[in-house]
Amino acid sequence: QVQLVESGGGLEQPGGSLRLSCTASGSIFRFHPMGWYRQAPGKEREWVAALNVGGTTNYADSVKGRFTISRDNAGNTVYLQMNSLKPEDTAVYYCAVNIGSISWGKGTQVTVSS
Repeated sequence: QVQLVESGGGLEQPGGSLRLSCTASGSIFRFHPMGWYRQAPGKEREWVAALNVGGTTNYADSVKGRFTISRDNAGNTVYLQMNSLKPEDTAVYYCAVNIGSISWGKGTQVTVSS
């Protein structure tokens, strides 16, 4: 198992921005695909964005054009830049990495409200 720690969540107004970070215990993101997920109250966890080993990215339609996933050069931190936030983006955000089995972080709360 890999330890993943999310950070950067908080309270933001609609239209604002937040940047989430997911830090791993090693430089694993250069070698394994990872993703960001979120779970809103009363809803199932949903996929938000993915970063593949080659650097290609994919996004859920609900965040496309507003969110950007990226990785640091060391390969131990992945970011989720979230712009033009909407109230429906309110959720606990999780990062996960596939190293043969899926490892999850514990999540960070994002609340978008005026």
